[in-house]
Amino acid sequence: MEKKTARLTLLIDPVKKKAFEDLCTAQDLTPSQVVRQMIRDYLDEHGVTYATKSTLGAKAKNETTP
Repeated sequence: MEKKTARLTLLIDPVKKKAFEDLCTAQDLTPSQVVRQMIRDYLDEHGVTYATKSTLGAKAKNETTP
């Protein structure tokens, strides 16, 4: 888990922002949680490694793959 945090500021259409926030609320997640997961998924998709990457998820995936 990350020990320090950094702020990422982005501009988004207000209608999309509201729809995103509503969906997050419906799923009992914060927008920040969802954006952090999307960033982790994007890094994984492109094979990027980073210092705070957990190996627990990779182990679980390997154990469930036939």
